[in-house]
Amino acid sequence: MNWGIFVLKFLLIVMVAIIVIVVVLLVYASTRPDRFRIERSVRSDAPASQIYPHLMDFHAWRAWSPYERRDPHMSRVYGGAEKGVGATYAWEGNSNVGSGSMEILEANEPSRLVIDLNFTAPMKARNIAIFTLAPEENGTRVTWAMEGEANLVAKTMQIFMVMDKMVGPDFETGLATLKSEVEER
Repeated sequence: MNWGIFVLKFLLIVMVAIIVIVVVLLVYASTRPDRFRIERSVRSDAPASQIYPHLMDFHAWRAWSPYERRDPHMSRVYGGAEKGVGATYAWEGNSNVGSGSMEILEANEPSRLVIDLNFTAPMKARNIAIFTLAPEENGTRVTWAMEGEANLVAKTMQIFMVMDKMVGPDFETGLATLKSEVEER
């Protein structure tokens, strides 16, 4: 038996198997939804008018955003309007927070805030973050959502990583901190 031919045949079979697996994964990924949405909410005893200022002013995010605590040395640049529509916030941090920028696109006080969210590292992505505040009996339901398009790369990654399980707990932590922050006042 010629070991060289055996090794070449084995390597050819392995390469064909890898190609088939990659093609199957890409075909499966292409059937996944073209958009995603991650959403969490919390009920607060505070009225929306008391909560909204903590959302529409990026300076106030340092008190409640879970991402602010992940890198104490993160650089931040605020720009545009002081708060509300046109306010901007850019960050650059360690691998736990990456880098990117946000801009408030819509501010319907005290019920809705829409933010253009651009990640530049560790991966490039452009999403929309939406905060809604809805009255509930003796309080407010605060919902934090992020939505965007899922290209083929994102769809393929979602086969192995569930974005909702990665980002959802951060939203829960942030909303719980926001709730504590506004109810203590």
